[in-house]
Amino acid sequence: MTNKTVLISGAGIAGPALAFWLARQGYAVTVVERSAGARTGGQAVDFKGATHRMVLERMGILDEIRRRQTGGHDQTIIDAEERPLAVLPGEFTGGDVEIRRGDLAAILCELTDRDCEYVFGDSITSLTETADGVDVTFERGAPRRFDLVFGADGIHSTVRRLAFGPEADYVRYLGHYYALVETGEHDDFRGAGGLSLMYNEPGRMAATGGPKAPAFFVFASPELTYDRYDMEQQKEIITTAFEGGGWRLPELMEAVKRSDDVYLDSLSRVVMDGYHTGRVALLGDAAYGNTLGGFGTGLAVVAAYVIAGELAEADGNHEVAFRRYEEKFRGYAKIARGASAGSFLAPSTKLRIALRNQMFRRRLMLRGMLWMTDKLATDIVLDDYPVLARRG
Repeated sequence: MTNKTVLISGAGIAGPALAFWLARQGYAVTVVERSAGARTGGQAVDFKGATHRMVLERMGILDEIRRRQTGGHDQTIIDAEERPLAVLPGEFTGGDVEIRRGDLAAILCELTDRDCEYVFGDSITSLTETADGVDVTFERGAPRRFDLVFGADGIHSTVRRLAFGPEADYVRYLGHYYALVETGEHDDFRGAGGLSLMYNEPGRMAATGGPKAPAFFVFASPELTYDRYDMEQQKEIITTAFEGGGWRLPELMEAVKRSDDVYLDSLSRVVMDGYHTGRVALLGDAAYGNTLGGFGTGLAVVAAYVIAGELAEADGNHEVAFRRYEEKFRGYAKIARGASAGSFLAPSTKLRIALRNQMFRRRLMLRGMLWMTDKLATDIVLDDYPVLARRG
């Protein structure tokens, strides 16, 4: 086998999933992550359909995911007087199985930490490909050389920027931002009986008590320039976006100001013609992400399986393996391009809010949407890759 040393940027979902399969084949895998440690909490993510389940079963983690699942909460859509208007069913937002992103990341890291090297609190600063490897420099660590480098570091991928070009060339802003806010332990914004609630005004949405976070926000906005690592700046953006709102929005904004765990980002889509260049390849949101599009986690886990399988089939020949990965995955990844969650979660007018709510009161329409999402999630034929069943 050629190409035995591997660097993966990103310890979220795609990175550890790929690390699992490559370490199983005997690769020496290093995972570098900017965060100081494995991320906890975060929004809920989900898996849909037989294809996702099959890969999770082959990894041996499906039962553990089910043990830690959130349960797929229904959310009651309300008006400003907290009167129920419709119900957003958990099966629509939560797929077959739903789990907090941090819990899933913990499962994957626990699965791989004995066989892989994890380097937290560091990030790649340069990539220089040579005839027989990639020379990599880091913010903190000493320079190293690897046979292959993978970018599994999200929509704002450092590897994509260094190997392919500026973020603006590949990331398309979709007109909305979202925020996840951990409110205080004494803040309770749930409805009567502990109901998870979702409240809309034109161009903005606030949800409380659900699996995304104690408070989850979406709002329309021109594209903003801000420091993604400055929490106080993010708080100001959120509170400004929800000024003058009805229901309990003023109370929620006070909770945002007090919070010490706030995450704000744009709803954006990654559009790329190819996922590799030389010895560097992308997977997950770095390659075909669509924020809150509903398929990102499943795509990441399936992509890790396909990349590892193709490397095994090609006996480590990255040129052959990466080409086959793109050929097999390009059509499947298109499911991430079509959805735009912002206009669905935060419709721009009162009429569009009412029409969206009406859709959830029509069972036949809802069943059709659930059938379509399941169909899209299984729209790929996966090879068995028998070699992945054996430990290297």
